[in-house]
Amino acid sequence: MPDIQSLLDSRRNHQGNNRVDSARCIFSSSVFITLGLLLGCTAQTAAPPPPPGVPVVVAKVSQKMMPVEVTSVGNVEPISTVAIKAQISGELLQVHFKEGDFVRKGQLLFTIDSRIPTGQVGTMQANIEKDEAQLKQVEANLARDTAQLEYARSESERYVTLLKRGLVAADSSEQARSQANALEESVRADRAAIENVRAVLVVDQHALGGAKLQLSYCTIYSPIDGRTGAVMVKPGNLLKPVDVPIVVINQTSPIYVNFTVPQQYWPDIKKNMSEGVLHVTAAVPQDSGKPKQGTVIFVDNAVDATTGTLHLKATFENSENHFLPGMFVSVLLRLSEQPNAKVVPTQAVTEGQNGTFVYVVKPDNTVEMRPVVSSHAYGGEAVIDSGLERDELVVIDGQTRLVPKAKVQITNNSGDVSHP
Repeated sequence: MPDIQSLLDSRRNHQGNNRVDSARCIFSSSVFITLGLLLGCTAQTAAPPPPPGVPVVVAKVSQKMMPVEVTSVGNVEPISTVAIKAQISGELLQVHFKEGDFVRKGQLLFTIDSRIPTGQVGTMQANIEKDEAQLKQVEANLARDTAQLEYARSESERYVTLLKRGLVAADSSEQARSQANALEESVRADRAAIENVRAVLVVDQHALGGAKLQLSYCTIYSPIDGRTGAVMVKPGNLLKPVDVPIVVINQTSPIYVNFTVPQQYWPDIKKNMSEGVLHVTAAVPQDSGKPKQGTVIFVDNAVDATTGTLHLKATFENSENHFLPGMFVSVLLRLSEQPNAKVVPTQAVTEGQNGTFVYVVKPDNTVEMRPVVSSHAYGGEAVIDSGLERDELVVIDGQTRLVPKAKVQITNNSGDVSHP
């Protein structure tokens, strides 16, 4: 039989082995738990997948024939403007039109009280009649005195002959000669009286003309065809010469439109005007109607040094009163055609602090901010003079979310847009 000491040692060894096995189990469990926690943490902290890019709509840079057109803001101006004023004092009796009416040249507009100038005309006519009667009287006196002078001269000559023959006394001959001289003076006085009466008659005739002119001022007629404005003086009020205008008339058919263009277009303007008529169209903003066509009739002889623009004036028919004086209109002046022009949609061009630019999509789907120069636009397309090449892709929608080198995602709905 084994002794007690051997049994005790054997039990101690068995217990020691159990402790080691237990420790190993605990260690293994700890390792597995730690690995599990590490794996869990790693799964929770993994980076998300990269975003697909900023969604944008793009368009290709195309090349085609483009018309060279200049857009401007024009100001409508009447062909002529007449401010109707009174030229005589008097009460305004009647207005013969309605405010805003279209009136013709020679149409009666106003009637002013004419009693005073009518009386003046009557007085002048009476003076002229008196002058004419006086003229007839002095002419009759001249005729009488002239006849008497001729008789007195013949008598004087007869007495001279008789005196030579000694048939009459010298006193009788001298008396005949004196009477003839006196009648010569009467004839001279008659002629002077005639000249005086004639001068008075001329003065009175001029005065009558002035009185009739004053009388004519009592009826005011339209000097032009045009549209009337508001009547500033109502019937019953006293008018004074050169006072406030009674009404203003604007000639609106035809009508002028003034506008300016940059000086760089002067060669094209000069060429077109030398070859024929230069046409222009104008439209009222927010008006859905068709733009009206006019003709350039005036180009200023100098460029405005402060703005670098050239002033032009066009005339439009305007029989339907489409344009009103003072109105601002959109003007389009077509000059020529530009072949092989590089164009992009106008919404691709953005104004920045350093000028205009576009976002160009590169082959790696990143964008580049590219400065461009655009001279003009037509039909929703901007002509690019420099900065882009044909078939490059430019962003036309979504620019507000872009920065240089940003990743983009092309979302065009109509067809695929591939890189050049």
